[in-house]
Amino acid sequence: MRRVRGDGARRRSRILGRLGLRGVAPAQDEAGHRHATWLELFLDLIFVYALAAVVRRLGDDPTPAPTAVLAVIGLFLVVQWCWLGQVFYDNRFDPDDAPHRLLVLVALVGAGAMTLGVDEVPESVLLPVGYLVVRGVLLLLYLRARPTSPMARTVTTIYLLGFGTGWLIWLASLVAPTGSRPTLWIIAMVIELATPWVGRRWLNDWPVDNRHLPERIGQFTIIVLGSAMANLLFAVPDHPPPHMILTAGLAFLIPAAVWWAYTAFVTTRVLQSRLRGGQAYGYLHFPLGGALLLLGWALGQVVRLVDDNVRHLPLELRLVLAASVIVWTLCGLALSWLWCRPSAGRLAITGYGIVSVGVVTTWVHEPKLMLLLLAVAIVGYAVLLSRALGKLDEDPAVGA
Repeated sequence: MRRVRGDGARRRSRILGRLGLRGVAPAQDEAGHRHATWLELFLDLIFVYALAAVVRRLGDDPTPAPTAVLAVIGLFLVVQWCWLGQVFYDNRFDPDDAPHRLLVLVALVGAGAMTLGVDEVPESVLLPVGYLVVRGVLLLLYLRARPTSPMARTVTTIYLLGFGTGWLIWLASLVAPTGSRPTLWIIAMVIELATPWVGRRWLNDWPVDNRHLPERIGQFTIIVLGSAMANLLFAVPDHPPPHMILTAGLAFLIPAAVWWAYTAFVTTRVLQSRLRGGQAYGYLHFPLGGALLLLGWALGQVVRLVDDNVRHLPLELRLVLAASVIVWTLCGLALSWLWCRPSAGRLAITGYGIVSVGVVTTWVHEPKLMLLLLAVAIVGYAVLLSRALGKLDEDPAVGA
């Protein structure tokens, strides 16, 4: 009996090898940790174009309707979910062989279709077709990895059932009336987003690489922040007068401080111990990334209004500014809570950030003064947070 099983295993191995499927396993360095490949970085670049198309839906109107903002948030969730699905697959498998690369390149074509279809949602079918391509490739990748180990069979079963159900609903939306498509998309997204939580008991038995996942999500977050800064720079007119240079400089300080605080957080060693299946860490970056995207758009609008000599910022724009910074601040606190209960000092720093931003955006209407005070508040928050994280990083008891 053992000989028969051994012959069967060798036969399956030969078949997998002929199909280019042999050796599907987590790619690791000498220390046992995954690092980003060139293909992963190329994937980031394509999806950033999709995110840029999402935020362009808001245009240059500094008083966006709530429905327009909600639509942008929903589309951002769809795009980042497609990207995150590939990241979690790569974290556990990623053979980086020829078939894998070809499949990922097909997924990139789907991401391009999503980029082109964002502006015409829900009338155009480009967005759902692109989504079906990207997520269909992910399902094929999980099918490909399924026979490699008993643990792989458990993990892929969870993903194939949940994600496959969502995929079928997205497929059905292609023939549904235009007005009902968003409802079907929401149902499909709820099912897919719930899948890793429903299956977390089994997914946590194969923890994510606790360095690779923060590295990948951190890289993408910084790229999103760069896209936000591009929105700001594009708002600066050609041959700007000195006052516009000063205005752009003040606005630049805000995403620069955000970068400072975020990188100080992800580079501490308190990060590594409790990611498990990575669900909470990955999902918290949905509101965090969306907040950064809206922050860049809002800062760009403030700079444009200064160039137009507007003396009073509209309420809608100030609300977007306040909400984006406050959501980013709360997400930072929640990420910290994943591995260590925040101290009173950490809570006080978060409270300072929220209150200062709320006061500035509520009571200050003049654009330049608001930018100055907002920059001071957020730079102060970044400095305080960096110092607090530095003390935690020096404490050997933290994260033990």
